[in-house]
Amino acid sequence: MKHDVFDLPESLYDFAQIAEFYGVIESLANLVETEDWSYHNTETTTAYPILENYIRNTYIRLAREKKVAYSSDLGFCCFDTGLLSKVQHEPIYMQFCENTNPNIDCYWYFSKFFRKGDNEVRRYTKLPEMAFYWEDPTKLIFDPRKELVVNVEHIIQDNKARFPNPFSTMPDYQLQLFIDGSVNAAKERLRRNYKIAVPQYFITSGTIQLLIPLCLAAPDTADLAIVVEDYGTMYRASTCLTLDQAMNNARLLARPDRDWLNP
Repeated sequence: MKHDVFDLPESLYDFAQIAEFYGVIESLANLVETEDWSYHNTETTTAYPILENYIRNTYIRLAREKKVAYSSDLGFCCFDTGLLSKVQHEPIYMQFCENTNPNIDCYWYFSKFFRKGDNEVRRYTKLPEMAFYWEDPTKLIFDPRKELVVNVEHIIQDNKARFPNPFSTMPDYQLQLFIDGSVNAAKERLRRNYKIAVPQYFITSGTIQLLIPLCLAAPDTADLAIVVEDYGTMYRASTCLTLDQAMNNARLLARPDRDWLNP
């Protein structure tokens, strides 16, 4: 039985049927402002994996915030993708129509993307708002007055497979020495430039975290990103992400300046 018209399940796939999803993503990439949506260090079979992740997780946040608009006849709905069109720089909306396939459990079926200036806008008395991810804007900025404590042992224990070669095959003690040196260098950079810390949204917990570069092989090239959590009087880091994973999470908030987050 189909979900109700106002039902907003967590997954985009449960919300709507999207035939040829990767083709839909490609059309969106061609519509929005030019941006690098590809991975640089992770093998993938699709051209725009960061954009795929962005749309899936943007929907999750919008579903939690109930930011989906419905046409007056309930035959259509849409949400704000948070992206702007390439030429007119207008908001881009993802629209769905009622799914008529009785074999599909979703109520909705992907219809099209439209700009704020398109005729599709007339279907809606009010367009939906874009996703919002934080209550306290100070969480987006690293405070260099706070102590940063990094649990290097835990990072190695749980995330060694994420390290590039040759670091992933090093003995733990040797790798710890490399990480200690890289963390100390990152702390010095952060004291002088707080903007090095890039905010990310962690979809599982719904929290804002900060990413700092871990430069192991060369002082100006990040190999991984350490995930920093704010504990009020201090910061703690006990895990790390590949640069591709970090870009996925950071891009939900905004397009990061690719100073070091360059997957």
